[in-house]
Amino acid sequence: MVLAFWICLGCIAYTYIGYIAVLWIQVKLRRRPIANGDFKPTVSVVIAARNEEANLAAKLEGLRHLDYPRELLQVVVASDGSTDRTADILRQESSWVVPVILEHSVGKAYALNEAVRSATGEVLVFLDARQLVEPNAVSELAACFADQSVGAVSGELLLEGAPGVQAGEALGIYWKIEKAIRKLESASGSVIGVTGAIYAIRRELYPEIPAGTILDDVFVPMCVAKQGKRIVFQPKATARDRIFAQKGKEFSRKVRTLTGNYQLLKLAPWLLSPKNPLLFRFVCHKMLRLAVPLLLIMLLIASWAAGGEFYHAVFWVQIAFYALAELGAAIPATRSFKPVAIANTFVMLNLAAFVAFCNFVTGKDQVWT
Repeated sequence: MVLAFWICLGCIAYTYIGYIAVLWIQVKLRRRPIANGDFKPTVSVVIAARNEEANLAAKLEGLRHLDYPRELLQVVVASDGSTDRTADILRQESSWVVPVILEHSVGKAYALNEAVRSATGEVLVFLDARQLVEPNAVSELAACFADQSVGAVSGELLLEGAPGVQAGEALGIYWKIEKAIRKLESASGSVIGVTGAIYAIRRELYPEIPAGTILDDVFVPMCVAKQGKRIVFQPKATARDRIFAQKGKEFSRKVRTLTGNYQLLKLAPWLLSPKNPLLFRFVCHKMLRLAVPLLLIMLLIASWAAGGEFYHAVFWVQIAFYALAELGAAIPATRSFKPVAIANTFVMLNLAAFVAFCNFVTGKDQVWT
């Protein structure tokens, strides 16, 4: 049990701290900057939308104000069997938007594939309907493709507080860690996955996304990497989203994302083979996080069973940590105290990973949130 304790503790520590340290060392030894410049390829903005009547008008208005040359910019929006006014809005804007109207809902992946078939740009910029993007976002993404080694570029998602939610609490902590990892991955080579709300790839590298794929923002860039190109992170290209105040909304979104990680192993088993040029990073960044819930359970059991004052003390520290997490869940106001917020976020994310595993085992699928 002592050996099991240290193995579990070591794996957990490496997942959250060790991998960042490895990336930091790689950056210090061999930084790989992006040779960007004033590069203006033709661009197709691609959006898949389903029942986005409430967000679509603001999204299109934001696209009108992009600082990218209008003659080089195309906007393609696919309505995936929307039952509200989404399709009607797209038809009304058909003078400058290419509407792709799917009469029946077939899922985001299929809708993206159909939209791309109508895209003519050298670069495809994928956006979601909900988030608003900064006017310079497309220009910043496009500039990165001046570097011929770059095949895909991820923008940055900025989380803002909804009414009654502090932007710095809960998932804000997670996003700070994720942002740091992406910067280090990009500076030393390639990131694993992109920000689904804002990313771009070279048109000729786009793969057909399998129907029902949850994480197109991981599947697509990993296919780009397989073709020998870099995936980089450009924090100057930003989209803004909100932390949901509705109870359980953020948890559900995280469960969907983690379920998608399991699904990828079924859709693209080559991701865990030498065919994946980013195998080490994929395992460290994605797969180890899925294993942490099991490691936490084993660590708790091992620390109790190992015997001795030290291991029992660690056991009770874990119990206290989980008690703080439960306090934060039961009384949200206590999350203004940072230790409670950290404990609550950590446990929530790992509970989401456990639920995602159950979804994968039972065959549950979530195509749209």
